[in-house]
Amino acid sequence: MNNAIKTPVEMLSHWVETQGDTVYLRQPIDGKYVEFTWREVQQQVQQIAGALRHLGLVPGDKVAILSKNCAEWFITDLALMLGGYISVPIYPTANADTIRYVLEHSGTKAIFTGKLDYWADQEAGVGGDLLRLAMPYDTMPSQYQWQQLLSLGEPLVDAPLPSTDDIMTLIYTSGSTGKPKGAIHTFANYSWTCEAVVRDLQTTPSDRLLSYLPLAHITERVAIQGSSFYSGSSVAFVESLDSFVADVQRCRPTVFFSVPRLWTLFHLNIINKIGESKLNLLLKLPIISSIVKRKIQKGLGLEHCRLLGSGSAPIPPSLLNWYHSIGMNICEAWGMTENSAYSIINFPFNANKIGSVGRAVEGCQVRRTDQGELMVKSPGVMQGYYLQEEATAAAFDEDGFFYTGDLCEIDADGYINITGRVKDNFKTSKGKYVAPVPIERKLAQDSHIELICVIGSGLPHPVAIVQLSEGAARQPREEVRASLKATLDSINPNLESHEHVDAIVVVNEPWTVENDVLTPTLKIKRHVLEKQFSAKVDGVRGAVIKWEDEL
Repeated sequence: MNNAIKTPVEMLSHWVETQGDTVYLRQPIDGKYVEFTWREVQQQVQQIAGALRHLGLVPGDKVAILSKNCAEWFITDLALMLGGYISVPIYPTANADTIRYVLEHSGTKAIFTGKLDYWADQEAGVGGDLLRLAMPYDTMPSQYQWQQLLSLGEPLVDAPLPSTDDIMTLIYTSGSTGKPKGAIHTFANYSWTCEAVVRDLQTTPSDRLLSYLPLAHITERVAIQGSSFYSGSSVAFVESLDSFVADVQRCRPTVFFSVPRLWTLFHLNIINKIGESKLNLLLKLPIISSIVKRKIQKGLGLEHCRLLGSGSAPIPPSLLNWYHSIGMNICEAWGMTENSAYSIINFPFNANKIGSVGRAVEGCQVRRTDQGELMVKSPGVMQGYYLQEEATAAAFDEDGFFYTGDLCEIDADGYINITGRVKDNFKTSKGKYVAPVPIERKLAQDSHIELICVIGSGLPHPVAIVQLSEGAARQPREEVRASLKATLDSINPNLESHEHVDAIVVVNEPWTVENDVLTPTLKIKRHVLEKQFSAKVDGVRGAVIKWEDEL
């Protein structure tokens, strides 16, 4: 193993020595920042680790973290690393069944709970036997509160440093295709990936990061938390959904990552405010154009950003082109839980390659199987799935390449286009295979559509199920119908005949994590929509546009 790799615990000591009195974490409470310097973070980390020792937990024990993002999430995570414990993060939106499954499957001994919107609904999943430790927020009843933990036992200052081969964390997948699997990540996997992010994106102590995508997800854990460990950047948090825009504006981030869903919402809000044709006109006028672009970026709180990113699900190329036209270059990246979320990125931003997820980063190898599946190999790839030897064996080929489950094309310049998921491709009743993702990307160019899922397993032809944007949902039905019909009629002639979309069905109820259509990372669960709609849409023909209540 590469001895040059340092664990986050060592990096924390490094920043305490070099910039110990600089503010590291900024936690908004009631609209005002509570600030933690690097030195204060280290003191709390040593104290929490000491409290866990005092409570009888031994190195190698698994400890869960169930909370929205906050300063104490970082502190807890570092304390678990320092104490030699294995962290098991759980999505703050997870339901009681998922929580119970992850806690039982991982064999967790204790759980930290923190900022939660629905803890009363989730508490049943935690059960009574587990040691509960509470962060200083409104959260479920616990045996120990944060303030107590900060004075319990002796601070842990002389613990042996974690070895790079030690297991650092079990990260459970978001379960878009069934029960979540626990990816085993060592310090070596994690540290290599975080250092690669800092190396490529050149983040430094003067960068300001904003942490709001769930820390239970590998992307945030590497791109924001991880890069702060290795670059010394400061991190601010978001207090709540209602204060999101104010929190972004207050943080003035220099690096900002998001998911397609949020980039879509930002875009729709701007269009709804200014109007599409008016905006297009203003962007054609030389001096006015730069004022408008600056105003839009300032309105989003992103005017200081030198780097914008999107990941975790496909983003329509039309959306990236639109942002490019207003002077915001969003680098699309590709990753998964199993490869520490960082393997392929369109960085430095290349406008000619919009629609691709970029090229493999230094230290990562990619290949394409004869079936078109993308395979990756890097020091960031997991050791395997926890307690699932068969699934682990099936996930790798004999050269140690990981089967990603994504279908791809690789162009002459090494840029990779994701064309769908191996498991998403379905067979129509005519026995023809259809790849839904390219069709979804084409349809998503209609700005009335916020979310889209093409289904069709066992149906004569594919059908698109869509959720309208908030603005479109308020427009007269016939107006929206005409626009969707025009979009569909422009796309169908360019598809193979067996791929022609028979109908667009507009859903009545928005898709959420709570009604089980979206995963915690806001990916659409295709199998759930297939179950809900396959029978309902059977027989709807002729490229029609229907609302769910018209079926």
